[in-house]
Amino acid sequence: MSNVVERGGVAPPAEWDRVERTVRKALDDRDVWRRRAMLAEKRVHELEAALRDVSSGRLDPMQLSEQAHSLERENRILRDRLAGARDTVERILTRLKYAEDER
Repeated sequence: MSNVVERGGVAPPAEWDRVERTVRKALDDRDVWRRRAMLAEKRVHELEAALRDVSSGRLDPMQLSEQAHSLERENRILRDRLAGARDTVERILTRLKYAEDER
């Protein structure tokens, strides 16, 4: 409930709290939409710059595609290596727990 009390010592009507909550929610929603709009505008500027770079010839779309495929292959290799390392660590932990239990 609002802490506001009118001059005559009379509390505001009960509906005031509902109005206050509605206004707060509207302000929160506005902030969310403002942030989303700012992010969207930033993304538009990035995409426009990329389009200018591609259309001017500064960036070669085929080269970008090849680089993307190369990076995807590298990521797969790294993920596989990481999974292997995890398996190794799990085996070591299992052996350590077994050795502790044998004491």
